[in-house]
Amino acid sequence: MPNWVAAILDSRFLNLAARVLVTYLFWSSGIEKLFSFHDATVELSRIGLPAPLLLAAALVLTQLAGSALVIWGRYAWLGAGWLAAFTLITIPIAHHFWDMPPPQRLMEMYLAREHLSLCAGLFLTAALCSQLSETHGYKACRGGR
Repeated sequence: MPNWVAAILDSRFLNLAARVLVTYLFWSSGIEKLFSFHDATVELSRIGLPAPLLLAAALVLTQLAGSALVIWGRYAWLGAGWLAAFTLITIPIAHHFWDMPPPQRLMEMYLAREHLSLCAGLFLTAALCSQLSETHGYKACRGGR
């Protein structure tokens, strides 16, 4: 690998930017749900889930706290695992394409595939933070050395 590529990949800024971007879907959704909490409960009711108020609160907590842990870096493994588990659980609950009529089936199948790819990105992020923590101490993943 060229030295300039290695320098970019080893950049603290790139590391932080990647953690912010890999969690963007979650923290942006969590902020939206926090400020329009009623809409979040309506959405969960529409899906047919019980206790939408409680679930909406758990959803906001998951999206914001999981993202914060990944972005912070020290407990990226915990945040990434939390967000990945949540993401996988949403597939049979909200994106069950195998049960849907053809026009909707394709879109939901694409969403399920994207969810799987996002989980892989979260796992790679956690692995990178773990590797950096072992070689440079936990501050390496947080942007310090």
